[in-house]
Amino acid sequence: MIRTYELSHESKTPLYVQLYEAIRADILSGSLPGGEKLPSKRALAEHLSLSKITIETAYAQLLDEGYLTSRERSGYFVAHMPLLAKAPARHTPETTKAPEIAPQQNAAAELFPFSVWAKLMRSVILDEGQYLLQPVPNGGLLPLRRAIAEELARQRGLVVQPEQILIGAGTEYFYALLAQFLGRGQRFAIEDPCHRTLAQVYSRSGAEVVPVPMDESGIRVAELEASGAQIVHVSPSHQYPTGTVMPIPRRQELLAWMGRGEERFLIEDDYDSEFRFSGLPIPTLQSLDTRGRVIYLNTFSKTIAPALRISYMILPQALLARWRSTMGFYSCAVPSFEQLTLTRFLDGGYFERHVSRMKKHYKARLQGLLALLAQPETARLCTARQAVAGLHFLLEFHTKERGQSLRAALGDAGLSAPLLSEFYLRKSPAEAERCAVVQYSGLTEADFAESLRKLLQTLRPETE
Repeated sequence: MIRTYELSHESKTPLYVQLYEAIRADILSGSLPGGEKLPSKRALAEHLSLSKITIETAYAQLLDEGYLTSRERSGYFVAHMPLLAKAPARHTPETTKAPEIAPQQNAAAELFPFSVWAKLMRSVILDEGQYLLQPVPNGGLLPLRRAIAEELARQRGLVVQPEQILIGAGTEYFYALLAQFLGRGQRFAIEDPCHRTLAQVYSRSGAEVVPVPMDESGIRVAELEASGAQIVHVSPSHQYPTGTVMPIPRRQELLAWMGRGEERFLIEDDYDSEFRFSGLPIPTLQSLDTRGRVIYLNTFSKTIAPALRISYMILPQALLARWRSTMGFYSCAVPSFEQLTLTRFLDGGYFERHVSRMKKHYKARLQGLLALLAQPETARLCTARQAVAGLHFLLEFHTKERGQSLRAALGDAGLSAPLLSEFYLRKSPAEAERCAVVQYSGLTEADFAESLRKLLQTLRPETE
């Protein structure tokens, strides 16, 4: 029997979102057990009097988040999730405001709203006056922290209070502070491969860094357990450089690992989660955390401009007093002028419109690049992987050239793309020697087509 879901055509929530949430609720409650087959898209569309595309979009979101699995010519099935835990409902933060404390790669340049930013800067200078010259509170200005809390509630379903949000000059700044806060000498687990800067900052800050291997779902929890680490740093929404999006079952495994030790913490680096080109944002680990031990990081450098070194960290309520007592002597490194300009950019709706414009731009660019790769001659040479979110994808080559010979050929063809093997802290697998990490935010179709043309002339397919 096909289940019936009560959906409202009058609601402001899209029908596919209503259906997605209804099916997800049944999975989380156990009403839809693991392994159960869902109706076909056509059958459910007819049963609910909905379009097939509505069903397809809802199923795709559930598939992306790991609630469903698909089998070719068999359909969709509920994923087996032995560590099933109900996700908290999404809602906006409470309206009560914390008392204000006395004042103490790469966004495309052509998309940046310079005129709007300049207007907001002028208004801040005119309106704020002497306020701009006063010391900035340790955690940042309260107006910006409020604006970020409201933006996160709207866009990511995160329920946080402004006092939990701390403002800093880039995520590397927070990496160093967290190494001190959680204890120098602590063992920090990080995903392998990863951005080497992450390992360098933690290591230079006194932490013992332990690389933990990944699989297609993200960091391997069994190896994490064996590592002896008490703290793990992950990027579940879009890992760099692999591009892996961590499904819900693996996220639950990570949270269960955290729950097996009182001093275990998860650091969630959500650095370019805004650039997801289909469906809803994947729920954050922070939103699934019921123990209050997930520390959330994000930055405006990817969405606005790299030169705007403003990042933020969300601490669990239980850690706020400890942070103030041990780290409260640090000054906020972001000037109040930049903080207040960004506050008006958020409050005025400019940020939301800017991100929407950038998503359309980058989605179109990615589709254009993938179309070039889909051409028969090029498809014999290489294949795009993990091209579903973020501003980079993997380019896997089916050629006799590997490692440094492939890297040299890419450079000669004008394609600046490091190999995946260069990001491993331990020995890289053989397949990483034939995968390039392509940052496409500044890559035009014309330039990519020319690089592919040169590569076709120089690289030798495996099948020759």
